[in-house]
Amino acid sequence: QVQLVESGGGLVQPGGSLRLSCGASGSGFTFNAMGWYRQTSGDQRELVASITKGGTIGYGDSVKGRFTISRDNAKTTIYLQMNSLQPEDTAVYYCKVAAIAPSLVWDGYWGQGTQVTVSS
Repeated sequence: QVQLVESGGGLVQPGGSLRLSCGASGSGFTFNAMGWYRQTSGDQRELVASITKGGTIGYGDSVKGRFTISRDNAKTTIYLQMNSLQPEDTAVYYCKVAAIAPSLVWDGYWGQGTQVTVSS
């Protein structure tokens, strides 16, 4: 099975920064695109940022110019540097990976989520 371990959430004041990380593991799995989504109570999950194995990056409109996604050389860990945080960025942030199983079946896997709270 695929395991995703997220870290880096917390409480920060408006204008501050946080860095999230997400590490993927799974025997025999190949990891392709990875990304971050966020969800507030009662809302659908929205895309924050994504990065493919080839390095193509995309951002949600609300975070462009403030957030930066990156990936390690092994392609199993992604990071989200969040700058100029605002109260509207408060949400649970989820990591997601598209992975190919040893059986060659594609599927998407979610992390457990990490809370980010922006408040003075």
